[in-house]
Amino acid sequence: MADIRPFCMPKWGIEMTEGNIAEWMVKEGEAFTKGQTICLIETDKITNEVEAEYDAVARRILIGAGDEPHPVGALLAVFADAAATDAEIDAFIASFKPADTQVAAKRGDAAPAAAPEPAPASAAPAAAPKKIETNRPISPEALKLAEQHGVDLAPIEGSGRNGRITFQDVYQAIQPYARPALKGPATVYDESDKIFASPLARRLAALHGIDLAGLTGTGARGRISKADVLAKVPAPVASAGPAPLGSPFVPVANTPQVVPFDKVRRIVAQRLGEAKREIPHFYLKVSAAADALLALRKTANLVLGVKASVNDYIVWASAKALARHPDVNVQVHGESVHRFAHADVAIAVASPKGLVTPIVRQADRMRIDQIAAETRRLIDKAQAGRLGFEDMDGGTFSVSNLGMMGIEEFSAIINPPQAAILAVGGVTRQAQEEEDGSISFASRIALTLSVDHRAIDGAAGASFLATLKGLIEDPETLFA
Repeated sequence: MADIRPFCMPKWGIEMTEGNIAEWMVKEGEAFTKGQTICLIETDKITNEVEAEYDAVARRILIGAGDEPHPVGALLAVFADAAATDAEIDAFIASFKPADTQVAAKRGDAAPAAAPEPAPASAAPAAAPKKIETNRPISPEALKLAEQHGVDLAPIEGSGRNGRITFQDVYQAIQPYARPALKGPATVYDESDKIFASPLARRLAALHGIDLAGLTGTGARGRISKADVLAKVPAPVASAGPAPLGSPFVPVANTPQVVPFDKVRRIVAQRLGEAKREIPHFYLKVSAAADALLALRKTANLVLGVKASVNDYIVWASAKALARHPDVNVQVHGESVHRFAHADVAIAVASPKGLVTPIVRQADRMRIDQIAAETRRLIDKAQAGRLGFEDMDGGTFSVSNLGMMGIEEFSAIINPPQAAILAVGGVTRQAQEEEDGSISFASRIALTLSVDHRAIDGAAGASFLATLKGLIEDPETLFA
C-alpha cells in the first residue's frame, strides 16, 4: 500500500492565519530525509525553516515559492514513497480535505496537527521483485527500489559519493523528473538540470533576461537564490541632470512609481489600523532628568565591561516599574485582562522586513549586562531577518525609542494584545531655574505612555510613569 501524506501550511501561534512559501529547498520528484530542511515559510514578520519529520519524496508541489499567501491548513505539497503512482497522487489530492487549524503546530513541524487524512490509495499488485546482482556501489534502499521495478542499473550515473547510486538516482530512472508549473508573468525553464536555482530565482531571471548559467549560487549547496539574480539586475539609469543655465523650463509628467505593499507592510498596516480604530488610546507625557543616568551608564559600562545603551537602561527601568505596577503589565483578550508576574518587554526594531518587536523575556529579573546582551542578540537577529516565532510571541509591554534618530518627542500606537507602549524621545539640553534664581542647563528625556483605556485607568498609568521617572532620575536604585 502506497504511503501518501499531505504537507499543509502549518500554524504557529493563535494569531497566525496565513503564510507563504519563501523558498522550496527540495524539487518536485526529489527524495529527502528526516531532519532535512524542505522549505522556508514566511509568516507576518518572520521566516521559519521547516524540517522533514520522515523520509519521503516530494511527489507533487502545488504552491510555488513567491506565490500569494495561503491560509493555514492549505495543501502545499504531497509527499509519498516512490511506489505511489501518479494516479494515486491525483486521487489523494482530489479527496483531500483541509486540516483543522485550531491547534497550533510547533515550529519545525513538517505538517500541522490535522483532521484524519484520507485513506491512502491501494497500490496495484506488483510482480515479485527480481534480484539484481551488481558490483557497483549502491545504497540498500536504492537496490531494493531497483529490484521492485526491474530497473537496469547500467545506464544510471550515481550521484552519491564515489559514484554511489542513491535512492533518488533510481527513482528518477523510473519516472522522469516532473517540473512544477509556476504561476506568474513568465514561465521559463532552463534546459539543463545542472543549474540549481529556486523557482523564484528562475522567474526573476526570465523577467529580466538574465542567463542563470552565468550565475554562481550563494544558497545552500550552491543553489541560485533570488538575491543572486537581483544582484545582476541593471540599476536604473540616472537622469542627465538639470538643463543648462538660461534654458527655458519645460515641465514633464510627474508619473509616480507604484509600489504595492509587500506582505509585511500590508500586515503591519492592517494591524496598526485595527489597533488605532479599536483601542481607545490616551496619552501621558513626562520628561525625566537624565544627567545621573548618563553618568552612571558611562561608569557602569567601564566597571562591568559591557556596552549597555541608554535604551537598555530604559527597558530595564520599565521592567522594574512594571513589576511594581502589575495593573499596567497586562494584555487585553476580548473582555478579559491578563496580568503577568514578570515583565516581557518588546523592543521596536527596524529590520529589512519592516518594523518588528522582539521580546526581552522577564526583563525585571535581569541585570543590565544581561539586558544589553539580549537586546543586542535580538537586534542582530532582526536585522538579519532571522527572528523566529518564539522571539516575537507574547510580550506584556513595548518600548519604542526614536531618540537616537533625533526625534525629541512622539506618541506610539499600542501593540495588541498589550495595553501600553512607551515612546522614548531623544536626550536634549534644557534650561532650568535653580533655587537661588540662577539658570543652568540639564539633560532631559521625553517619555510618552500610550495606554489602552479599556484595561488601564489614568491614575494607574500616571503612577507607573512616576515610578519610571524616579528610577531614571535616581538610577542607582536600579542596582538595589
